Amino acid sequence: MNNNKTIGEFVAQDFRTAAIFSKHKIDFCCKGYKTIDEVCKKKGINSTSLEMDLATILSSKNDTDINFKSWPANLLIDYILETHHRYIDEKTPTLVFFLDKLCKVHGERHPELFEIKTLFTISSTDLIMHMKKEEIILFPFIKTIETAILSNKTIDKPYFGGIENPITMLREEHESEGSIFSKIALLTNDFNPPVDACNTFKVTYSMLLEFQQDLHKHIHLENNILFPMAIKMEKQFYNN
Repeated sequence: MNNNKTIGEFVAQDFRTAAIFSKHKIDFCCKGYKTIDEVCKKKGINSTSLEMDLATILSSKNDTDINFKSWPANLLIDYILETHHRYIDEKTPTLVFFLDKLCKVHGERHPELFEIKTLFTISSTDLIMHMKKEEIILFPFIKTIETAILSNKTIDKPYFGGIENPITMLREEHESEGSIFSKIALLTNDFNPPVDACNTFKVTYSMLLEFQQDLHKHIHLENNILFPMAIKMEKQFYNN
């Protein structure tokens, strides 16, 4: 197995490997640029065990997962918008309501709820601004440059310079979101509610876990597939 292959490249090849990296507490989305060797050395992980898990997944038949790498940028962007951006828009108000209710009812016995609520509020507010940057600035330009390549047309360079400028900023914001949810995971005992939890408590923790999982896939699709694709298209377009 190629230990110099990045985590993101493994997950882009087969998303089922994400479960393996998660099991070993390896960030495959925000830090997907790191190699197997790098993460194993840093975390003290037995690389042989990890490689065996990955080999088992990669050698097994996969009939269900979608090969997002084969999609054109336009289609991938529409998928991200309709699946992941919409998910955040729809789930955030409910989670804010539940967290507020939990703080009022259970905050005295579980003071960690106040920090969880604060962190989620920061995360969701930042995500709304982050998504607007993608929807208004980056995604339209990626669609424009892909259409220009296909139709052999010329376009002016964008006001933000090279496409790597906004992508670098968005990747940094992804890392910040990942860091916030790592703190939430720690405060919630990996989203396991306490023994005295009511149904609202259990539902809220389940929703937070689902939100994190959706965010991980969302960031993976952008960091490891869409952004490299866009950078490659821009180089192809302006170098021709």
